[in-house]
Amino acid sequence: MTGMVKPALVHAIMKEYALPVLGRHGLGHWARVLENGLRLAEATGANRQVVALFGVFHDSRRENDGTDPGHGARGGELASRLRDAHLDLSDHDFDLLVYACAHHTDGTVDGDITVQTCWDADRLDLWRVPVTPQNAFLCTSAARDRAIQEWSRERSVADYTPDYVREDWLRGLVDRQGGIA
Repeated sequence: MTGMVKPALVHAIMKEYALPVLGRHGLGHWARVLENGLRLAEATGANRQVVALFGVFHDSRRENDGTDPGHGARGGELASRLRDAHLDLSDHDFDLLVYACAHHTDGTVDGDITVQTCWDADRLDLWRVPVTPQNAFLCTSAARDRAIQEWSRERSVADYTPDYVREDWLRGLVDRQGGIA
């Protein structure tokens, strides 16, 4: 799964990340959203590359762990700045990524299936805060599937962080205090 999001991209994003690397909206959350999205995409047919990139950009420009209006749009702006160096997407797919980031907290459920899959991937990690995702705010039938919800709930409440986060994404990343993250 890490092949869809290169460590160099994560490092570029982290240069501007304001919150704790492994905090509530940090790399563990990004990886769970990425994996939730890829699992949902198996059923929805969503663009897997857009879904994976959404995982790392949607909360990348948060300024705090609470209410932070505009953080998704700022994440989309960061994707725009990093596009030439790190993203190989068609204009259409890139527009889907930016839209999904900008509107992921609006509570919307209608739209392109790739965008819907992105939003559901994030909403299925709400248990960590702790909020139970409501079916009325899930866009796809795949996200309303009890087995997928239970799988994502277990990972969310356990603060599951895939091995590749530490082995690939954090490798060589220096934290703000000058130590290795």
